[in-house]
Amino acid sequence: MICGFDYGTSNCALGIVQDSAVRLVALEGEHTFLPSTLYALDRDLITEAVGRGLQDIHSRQAFADLRKNVLARAKRARYEEDIADEDQTLFFGRAAFEEYFQWPEEGYFVKSPKSFLGGTGLRDQHIHFFEDVVTVMMQNIKQRAEQSLGAEITHTVIGRPVNFQGLDAEASNRQALEILTTAGKRAGFKEIEFLYEPIAAGLDFEVKLSENKTVLVVDIGGGTTDCAMVRMGPDYLDKEDRRNDFLAHTGERVGGNDLDIQIAGKHFMPLFGMGSLLKTGLPMPTQLYWNAVTTNDVSAIATFNSMETLNQMAQLRLDAAEPKLIERFIRLREEKHNYHLVRNAEEAKIALSDVEHYTAALEYIESGLNTSIHREELAHSIFSPLEKMIQLMTSAIEQAGEKPDLIYMTGGSAKSPVIRDAIQRHIGDIPVLDGDHFGSVAAGLTVWSERIFR
Repeated sequence: MICGFDYGTSNCALGIVQDSAVRLVALEGEHTFLPSTLYALDRDLITEAVGRGLQDIHSRQAFADLRKNVLARAKRARYEEDIADEDQTLFFGRAAFEEYFQWPEEGYFVKSPKSFLGGTGLRDQHIHFFEDVVTVMMQNIKQRAEQSLGAEITHTVIGRPVNFQGLDAEASNRQALEILTTAGKRAGFKEIEFLYEPIAAGLDFEVKLSENKTVLVVDIGGGTTDCAMVRMGPDYLDKEDRRNDFLAHTGERVGGNDLDIQIAGKHFMPLFGMGSLLKTGLPMPTQLYWNAVTTNDVSAIATFNSMETLNQMAQLRLDAAEPKLIERFIRLREEKHNYHLVRNAEEAKIALSDVEHYTAALEYIESGLNTSIHREELAHSIFSPLEKMIQLMTSAIEQAGEKPDLIYMTGGSAKSPVIRDAIQRHIGDIPVLDGDHFGSVAAGLTVWSERIFR
């Protein structure tokens, strides 16, 4: 079978064409979207699971040779933790969140690994680890889909952002695509192609147009914002070569996760001492607070988890005018609740798309702990990443040399009224239409997979 595969920063989805219509496959119960999360009882068991999931005996042996040291550690972890062969060691999607929320200190939790794939300065062992994380997630999704469909999936088109990282974009993109290709092959896909995610979202929208339009497609994903200016409509629908119809595209590593991080930093971190004073009257240093919530940056999280940070926090507790806030911060670090906190920020962002005021409950940190956020306050706190998103939109319009007839919005954060207001202020009174905020990219990838593989 042929599929479109949206391996997203926040969610994953897989689509097929059935009875001449695109259908997203159920991946978790009735849910067609699986959160891009993984919880393992031990980090090295991720690599072990990849090897066990390889179907070809020669591929399995070659992988075992490549990862022999990690696999030896996995075997030792099973022995030390008394983990039987039949025990479940990996959890995905919503189940991964549940395990992490229940046992944050016990296992290894990964959220949005796609954010890391284009990271600069990654050593070989980091790249190999990300290959294994992506592979085991793809193996899991492919297996779930095949069980649901009752057939093997062999060909896929995978979505990709315009740029995985802003710095040295060409090298970053090459590295990320190599990781995704390696993972896809190990997951069992025989043929893999890639398509820009905003273009995929546009293809899904195009089939609904009754007349030709120049459309600015804006895909605000979890890790990136991508824009494409595209001529589309009935006269373009059946064209096989669409290169001349794509007038411009822009993209940068700024997305929904960055909004969540800003919300967590500016609205939640003051509960842990950010913005408070030292006994000297000087302000509390802020970088360790941002390291705690910048969950899409490997180096920031590594720094936050380091012994140096622990020592710094212990000293700050002695120097703080309000030491109880620092004690709360130390407890957050010890119990590994920082991912949970950013998840709460995401929930606040989603809720404030529909209501003016939201109270976030942080009972898992301390009984009665909560904070309230107003939509206007949220708009102020996300100003910096939102400004970058608007710049990407205006840059795509400038590159194309013409104004769009309409703007088509997709991606999990795209429905926020704060973002819509900013578009109207900076780009003008152009009709803004909503797509399926989570399914447009997967549907467009599926449309494209049928065109190139049939």
